[in-house]
Amino acid sequence: MVWTTHTVFNQPKPLGNSNLFLSDTPLREAVQREQAGWDADVLASLGQQLGTQESLELGRLANANPPELLRYDATGQRLDDVRFHPAWHILMQGLIANRVHNLPWQEDARIGSFVARAARFILHAQVEAGTLCPVTMTFGATPLLQQALPPEFHAWLTPLLSDRYDAHLLPGGQKRGLLIGMGMTEKQGGSDVLSNTTTAASLGARGPGEAYRLVGHKWFFSVPQSDAHLVLAQAEGGLSCFFLPRFLPDGNRNAIRLERLKDKLGNRSNASGEVEFQDATAWLLGDEGDGVRHILKMGGLTRFDCSLGSHGLMRRGLSVALYHALQRQAFGKTLIEQPLMRQVLARMALRLEGHTALLFRLARAWESRDSEGERIYSRLLTPAAKYSICRQGMPFIAEAMEVLGGIGYCEESELPRLYREMPVNSIWEGSGNIMCLDVLRSLHKLPGALEMLQFELQPVRGQNRLFDHAWRQWQQRARQPREEMGRLLTQQLFDLCCAAQLLQHASPQIADAWCHLTLDHRGESPLSAEVCDQLLGRAIGG
Repeated sequence: MVWTTHTVFNQPKPLGNSNLFLSDTPLREAVQREQAGWDADVLASLGQQLGTQESLELGRLANANPPELLRYDATGQRLDDVRFHPAWHILMQGLIANRVHNLPWQEDARIGSFVARAARFILHAQVEAGTLCPVTMTFGATPLLQQALPPEFHAWLTPLLSDRYDAHLLPGGQKRGLLIGMGMTEKQGGSDVLSNTTTAASLGARGPGEAYRLVGHKWFFSVPQSDAHLVLAQAEGGLSCFFLPRFLPDGNRNAIRLERLKDKLGNRSNASGEVEFQDATAWLLGDEGDGVRHILKMGGLTRFDCSLGSHGLMRRGLSVALYHALQRQAFGKTLIEQPLMRQVLARMALRLEGHTALLFRLARAWESRDSEGERIYSRLLTPAAKYSICRQGMPFIAEAMEVLGGIGYCEESELPRLYREMPVNSIWEGSGNIMCLDVLRSLHKLPGALEMLQFELQPVRGQNRLFDHAWRQWQQRARQPREEMGRLLTQQLFDLCCAAQLLQHASPQIADAWCHLTLDHRGESPLSAEVCDQLLGRAIGG
């Protein structure tokens, strides 16, 4: 007997084979505005490649098949290695080939290379986020290593700056490409690294570039397969930063014992380990007692990447929701034609307009840190961006799930993986309170902070009454900041700086809508039909 129960119809196709760069008008404009227009053709090609169904499938496979810990080899020798699915290695090859780990650090780096690299990072984040962890740590560590790498490891600089991914288990000097991880967190301390108990004893002379013996542990040891890690340990002169290679200069394995891999909520393609140091050998970077300052230099860059990564995930969530809403029929219209759904999607697009403008202004500040004003801007806005963007990611993806309904909650959709991925950027490199305390500390310690902000925001004064009122109010609070107001001050600072960028560069309607959305605390008002049309058209590349 041949029979059917129903015909399947009105089920939208999943989003595949799109150009992740060309479909994102705010991103294209920001890249051009912030002096990286020379990379537009590369970004368009990369956006086309990453938007294919094949690339998206690699991201799924890497997360469906998480890494395995290999503590011993077949002969019983200690191995302390990690095995990854082939999809992980293919994704890593793409990231490294596109120099997401080192583009601005090249000797021939062009003006705008920091901006171009930020755009490449966002595009990759939309496909798979776990692979970004080794890339961002290598990116953050490279400037420090270029200045302070011990003489025994100077040969590492060439593979560190290469565009080759090399996953072989070999000493760093024998490899074509290198990855650098980091290890700060211990069981008893978390963000309070001053409470670290791992000890470092000199093997001879003390001081920068000298060898020390480490005994202790790390509760979170990011990317344990890295060729070396930057770690914090207590030396005689205080908490210090050390270069801890996986292999010693003589070719022997260092005494780094992998105890287990973390079973995480998300970020499942990426390995995070727990390790013990059993007389491991490491080399001091900088002076004893100066470890926090060195790690914070790296941490500022990785915090910025947390914001970029969350933004990329949010952008993918909006793209999936828009593509669904353009196809799905409900009550006689497509979802995107329904007035209330149109408001939801347009508000999501508005959020990303502000974030995009601010992030690429911040990328330009990071590139121009020789300027005192730009250095202060990056120092102040990086933790503010991480606090705000990373925290907004979870409800943002949940909203995208609601657009799809039940299928958005099922694993066949991309959205559950995006949702699980979101909290890691909020937690890693300092959770929300740490970011807010960092903003307060910067306001207190950087004497030119308020003057810099006044200079930055002055060009848009008088264009929007909500902006002017919020800016006056923020200045009053910031002159005598109290710790319990840290979250309010940080969020308002972020919203004001996003508003300033939109007031300068976006249409007046979009800038005004942002100010009403974020700075008007009397309650949200509906977006006009004209603004919805603008936002949704820009979000799909129109």
